[in-house]
Amino acid sequence: MNEASPRQIGLGAIFKVFLVAGAISFGGGVVAYLREYIVRQQKWLDDDDFFDALELSETLPGLNSVNMCVIVGDRMRGAIGAITAVAGLMIPGMIVVMTLGVLWDQQRRNPDVRAFLLGVAAAAVGLLATVTLQLGHKQFVRFPDVLFIAATFTAVSLLKLPLAIVLLTIGPVAVWYYLPRNHPAETAHGFQHLRQRFHSNRAHWRH
Repeated sequence: MNEASPRQIGLGAIFKVFLVAGAISFGGGVVAYLREYIVRQQKWLDDDDFFDALELSETLPGLNSVNMCVIVGDRMRGAIGAITAVAGLMIPGMIVVMTLGVLWDQQRRNPDVRAFLLGVAAAAVGLLATVTLQLGHKQFVRFPDVLFIAATFTAVSLLKLPLAIVLLTIGPVAVWYYLPRNHPAETAHGFQHLRQRFHSNRAHWRH
């Protein structure tokens, strides 16, 4: 994370960043925009911190993008920062959806509108693929990780198995593989990394 104190980050700056991300992003592509602004431009978080927040947001109920707003906003300025980030992200979408809801009945059969939505969907997929490659490059160079990724992709995309079954089968196997008894050296390094992050977060919370 940036060495600057979180209290130096203004609520206006947080609101502006999330407002822009919410206004110009579509669907799951919002994660790509959040990384661009939070990590690359503002440098409020580094890639590891952003990836940690993304992992946590995916394990919690609700939309990943909203969960990310809560986590990052809280990291920046506590509860008020979380509220500000969520408001910034949600306001543009609420306005657009309410407007489109009024016009949709008249334009839903318009071929130009359908073409526009297909183009937006393709762009969102491209953004997600880019973020996946940027954040997951460490996993793509280790054979066990590649094996788990390939097994999950095959089960969900090719075999069309229910996601719940895939999570209940491949998930436990992956967890078992990374248990401490299997990789004591890597686990010790991982625990040391977690301890460092815990102390860093505790120092932030005290402020």
